[in-house]
Order: sequence, then structure tokens, then C-alpha cells
Amino acid sequence: MLETSPLILVTGATGYVGGRLVPLLLQRGYRVRCMARDPRKLAGRWDNAIQYAGQLEIVAGDVLKPETVSGALKDVGIAYFLIHSMGDGEKGFVEREKRSAAEFARAASEQGVQRIIYLGGLGRRDVETSAHIASRHQTGDVLRSGSVPVTELRAAVIVGSGSASFEMLRHLTEKLPIMVCPRWIETRTQPIYIDDVLAYLTAVLETPETVGRILDIGGPDVVNYRQMMLTYASVKSLRRLIITVPVLTPRLSAYWVNLVTPIPASIAFPLIEGLKTEMVCENDEAHRLMPIPLTPFREAVALTIRATEELKIPTRWTGAQQGVIPRYTDPSALPAHSLLVDKRTLTTSASAKSLQLAIARIGGRVGWYYGDWLWMIRGVIDQILGGVGLRRGRRHPEEVAVGDAIDFWRVEEFSQERMRLRAEMMVPGRAWLQFDIEEMPDGKRSFSQTAYFQPAPFWGRLYWYGLMPIHFFVFRGMIRGIVGWAERQ
Repeated sequence: MLETSPLILVTGATGYVGGRLVPLLLQRGYRVRCMARDPRKLAGRWDNAIQYAGQLEIVAGDVLKPETVSGALKDVGIAYFLIHSMGDGEKGFVEREKRSAAEFARAASEQGVQRIIYLGGLGRRDVETSAHIASRHQTGDVLRSGSVPVTELRAAVIVGSGSASFEMLRHLTEKLPIMVCPRWIETRTQPIYIDDVLAYLTAVLETPETVGRILDIGGPDVVNYRQMMLTYASVKSLRRLIITVPVLTPRLSAYWVNLVTPIPASIAFPLIEGLKTEMVCENDEAHRLMPIPLTPFREAVALTIRATEELKIPTRWTGAQQGVIPRYTDPSALPAHSLLVDKRTLTTSASAKSLQLAIARIGGRVGWYYGDWLWMIRGVIDQILGGVGLRRGRRHPEEVAVGDAIDFWRVEEFSQERMRLRAEMMVPGRAWLQFDIEEMPDGKRSFSQTAYFQPAPFWGRLYWYGLMPIHFFVFRGMIRGIVGWAERQ
């Protein structure tokens, strides 16, 4: 298949579905090109990619920058459009999706792409629906406006470890013995297990009858959100009481989800607004053309719970960054006069491996080695201000990859000698936290912890100097805690 199959482009390879699709395509022998706004986010993403030498290519590309899209689509036969702008924040995502699809359709036509495969959303088009679902439908329409045939698979709630929908379901059900919920929890939907979504996405490649078709895909069960929460509770042996009231709007519900779960309101609102509309397959054409075994909802929940508990979370909703994604920047390369710096260094006999593991464990359940209650307060303040807060956690308690979210930080660099985090909390400026390990001639290690801050005029400097007393204790305690942990290993 390697020599005869067309080159496949996967957009959204850093996202939840795309990140799981790529290894499946490689395993099936396809040649794959991944497009990412910053290819460094995909560096080392698939540990066994070395065995696919010659099959896997990673290129830089941004669907809102036409010149980069055309280059990424050169010589491509089939292109997956798995980009979803909702992860960039609630405001303006509809227009971003429309522009993204238009640029992609144009470039695909120019480059002679044979086929586009798009994962959209379920929901009838002849009824009023949410902006989120309407945008999913509109994106498919825009992609079809070009000359390239489009296969559109439309799905509702995707059940899988690390998905935003499942995380919202899990946290609400586990944390609230008694739930007061709005009427939208009675709306019917047809959830589908992530493995079944991936099976459909790969099956369309080898099913010519799917070319140019819009196909609804869903699991075998039609349920409402109340039944979904009660099923989760049953699988986990939890007793839950759900009371329905008519007064909670999607906006109020999103703020409540923001407080109770790790899902920020900017993502929760489009998800919840979409639940007001019935999302059920209108026909079974997809299953007739591609008769893959479908996973019942209860089994999908049980499999997802097991995968979550066993830390089998290859991709997570947090892979989608909030707001405009800045270029990864080494702050030490910025003009010195533009930075405020707090650098601390300790000499230690701890091994480089122990030091690397110590910094790789930062955040999540492990915490920050000192003053976790102060970090928690900062997280609450950030969430109140509309930021991501601390509850986002991390994908794995010890594994780290470039692009991962760690609480309200994003991993920009990770190697044997360094880890650099960029702040995604609400701050008046740009902030980084960097850890460096350096071998010394006497066989010991020099361990450095550096906080960089590029302040906004006036307010940024006021913020930095106002927090300087707290930073003194937190940063001093943190480096001592990291080194102390490493030395005990």
C-alpha cells in the first residue's frame, strides 16, 4: 500500500481526533503528512514513528495563511480537514472556521487534491440550532464550494478518554451527588465512541461509495444527557439525583461548568448550547456502506473510564490552545531591557535523570513542590477573570510533550537539559518558567530555575513588583523542593 497509496494530509494533527488518527493511518501503511501551525508540537508525538521512516512528514501550515496551505497540500491525494476553531476561544470562532474552510477548499482545488474528508457535527439543518452546530454545517458547505469532492462525516458527542465532552460529563457526575440541571439535559443525542469515529475515518479511504457524501455517524444508542450522567454514575457505582429546572440558560450553565469542571466557559458554552438541539442520525447510510461494529454507550463509558484510570490518554482536549497561538519564543533571546527576570541556581548531587523527572512531574496532582495553596489561589483568581485556571491539570502525571498543557502553563520546550513553560493564565504581559540542568566538572549538576516576564507598560511592571514578596518565597521554595525530591530518588 505504501508505494501505491496517495499521500494523505492530516490537518488538526495536534488535536484530539487528528492526534489519534495519524498513528492508525501509519499502521495501515499510508503515507502521511501532518500540518501544524508549529511543527514542534508534533516532535516526538508518536514514539514509534521511527519505524514509519519515509511514511511520516511534518510541515508548518496555518489555514488562515493561504501561502502555507498551498505548500502543505502539494502532491497530496486525500486531505483530512479536522480543524475546529472553537478551541481558540468562543469569540469569533464561527468566522474563523468559515475563513479556514474557504482557504483550504481553494488551495485544495489549486493543488489538484482528489478528495477532502471532513468531520462535522450532527443536527438537522431545517431547525434552529446553536452557532456551534450551524458553524459545523457551514464549514462543510464551504469546503464543498471548491472543485474537490468532500466526504463529510457528522458526529455528535464523542466518548473517549480526554475528550472535552467526556471530561465535562465525568466531573459533573463525580463531584455532584445532587444535580440541579436545565431542560437541555432531556434533549436526545447519539454519542459515539472515539474508536468507532476513527474506524469510520479510516474506512472511508477504502470505500469509494462515500466520495461526495454527507454521512451521519453515531453509536447504537440514542440517549439524553440525563441518561448519560446516570449511566456514568451506574458504571462507577455512584448514586446520583438529578433535578430539572427551566431557568438555567446555556450561558449560566457554562459558567457553572467552568466552576465545577476543568472545561473553561469559552468551550463549555458552545458544547452546552449544542445540547439544546437534538443530534440524532437521520439515516444509517454510513453503517450500511461501512458496517463496522459499533460500541454501546455503556460499554464506551466503561472503556473510557478504564483508559482514563490507566492513563491511556494519547490526546486530550487541552491540546487545543486558547486564544491566538503565539510563536514559541526563547525568552533569553528577547532584548534584555524588555524582560524582568528571577533566576535561582542550586548545585546538587542528584542525577540528571532524577532532576528531569522532577520537573516533568510538575503540576497536576503532584503540584508545584512548594506553596500549592498559593498556586491554587492564583488558579481561582485566574478562573474568575476568565482564564483557564489550575483544574485543567495535565495529560499524564509524568510524561511531557511539547504543546502539552500543564495547569495554566503550556510546554514550549522539553529535553534532557531543559523544560520551558509559557504562561496561559491571565497576566499583563508574557511570562515563562524555565528549568535548566547542566553537568559540572566535579560530577555534580547545576540546576537553574528562571522566571521571565515581558511586562505590558505600567500594569505589567506593577503586577511583577507587587507580587515580588510572594515570588521570593514561592520561587525559592520551589527550586529547593524540586532539587530535594530529586536527591531523595
